Amino acid sequence: MSIKDQLHVMVVDDMSTSRGLIVQALEAMGIRNVHHAADGQEALAKIAKRPVHLVLSDFNMPGMDGLTLLKSLRTQAPTKGVGFILITGRADREIVDRGKALGMNNFIKKPFTPADLKSCLEAVIGRF
Repeated sequence: MSIKDQLHVMVVDDMSTSRGLIVQALEAMGIRNVHHAADGQEALAKIAKRPVHLVLSDFNMPGMDGLTLLKSLRTQAPTKGVGFILITGRADREIVDRGKALGMNNFIKKPFTPADLKSCLEAVIGRF
């Protein structure tokens, strides 16, 4: 069984169009276990019920932004080691540095292509 068959991914984005495009790109890569949430709170609740290996989260979301979600994941024992990729339209140094300090594994700047997303994923989980 390949890593693509075993990998569980959570996509978190408040924009349904963006969320759908990311889910579609992951499925086109052969990743079948893709879950999604519209915000950080929903993602945390879903992850508590069904653990994932990797979270792809938008930065700019109402209520709980992507870095706050990351901080929450890193402070809870069951999710401390979950891979985390931040998706942002403004990958400025402050955001990237804060993400790295919190344990972000990688980030990708919008807009991106499916090939960019695959490269970003492979930098975290290895080639698939």
